[in-house]
Amino acid sequence: MIYEYVMKAQLSGLSRRYLSALRTNLNRGPQAIRRRGTALALGRQALALGLKTLDLAMIHRRALTTLVSPTGSSASDDGVLKRAETFNQAETFFVEAIKPIEQNNRVAMETNVQLNQLNQTLRQRTVELAAANRQLKQEIVRRRTGEEALKKSREHYRQLLEQSRQQQEQLRHLARQILSSLEEERKKISRELHDEIAQTLTGINVHLATLSNEAEVNTKGLKKTISHTQRLVEKSVDIVHRFARELRPTLLDDLGLIPALHSFMKEFTKRTGIHIRFTASNGLERLDSARRTVLYRVAQSALTNVAQHAQASRVKVSLRKLRDVIRMEIHDDGKSFEVERVLFAKRHTRLGLLGMRERVEMVGGSFAVDSAPGKGTTIRAQIPLGNGNKAGGQRQAASRL
Repeated sequence: MIYEYVMKAQLSGLSRRYLSALRTNLNRGPQAIRRRGTALALGRQALALGLKTLDLAMIHRRALTTLVSPTGSSASDDGVLKRAETFNQAETFFVEAIKPIEQNNRVAMETNVQLNQLNQTLRQRTVELAAANRQLKQEIVRRRTGEEALKKSREHYRQLLEQSRQQQEQLRHLARQILSSLEEERKKISRELHDEIAQTLTGINVHLATLSNEAEVNTKGLKKTISHTQRLVEKSVDIVHRFARELRPTLLDDLGLIPALHSFMKEFTKRTGIHIRFTASNGLERLDSARRTVLYRVAQSALTNVAQHAQASRVKVSLRKLRDVIRMEIHDDGKSFEVERVLFAKRHTRLGLLGMRERVEMVGGSFAVDSAPGKGTTIRAQIPLGNGNKAGGQRQAASRL
């Protein structure tokens, strides 16, 4: 209420001052009105009160009406009435009075335009900033993903490096074991040659010398001495043949894989007392020499391990031709062992398992060992067929040794 009262009082005072100033300036020309600056000062006062152009126009209209009214205070003054009729001067006064308001309006409009441009620029910058933030977030996600991938890659290569180091270590142990095994084999052959064949040949030589002496003086014991000498020769031949079979059986090259395995298993059962049931698919004789040798050596090493470590009584050996591979399985009913510990031990005591695996992998095959308490041990060797080996039936022949 107080604010409204004050505003009305200020407007009333402005209206009186405007009327007085207009009356005074109507007696002067346009140049004098501009030069004195009274109208301009009233305009600034109106602007200070927050009036608009229309508000000042209403004040001007009321003042002008008062001045030109016949009942107005200036109506009897002929000079004032004549000047009041000159609306051009009143218009000049009004134009001068509204200049501060119009100038303020122009400044406000320009400010609004600038403000709108600034708001538009701000909105554009906000959009650009949001896009930059999204790109930054995406870049952060990409970098984090890259860091995770790099960590995984480092871990993967670290594992590969560790596996490579372990494999190199295993290969070094394997090479040393192979050299040691070869040396032991040479010692065995040397000992066998010295202890058996050399002694047998020495005995033959002694008998021949005896035979030579008896031929002159005693012909009765000649036949008996010759028979005994023949037996010594046959024994020597058998020993040489056994050495040859252990080194490489001639049956494997002459007759093929199945006859060679039959012969070896028959001799194995005779020597160890372990019964073997052997089943094989037809069409396996088309295997090349390398694959025949691998399968024969796997069976030979596996059965040797059974005799030395498994304490088994029965063994099943199967040789099957599948679509593109040949699978050999050797199962015994003996005691089990920890496969991982044996295969990946730093010091290998069972060279046979590593040798079997190396032989199978050498021809592109796969090798596996399963061993569990109460279930015995199963060795699986699977090798791919060579060219021209896809034919052949699946009929099986079984034999019990």
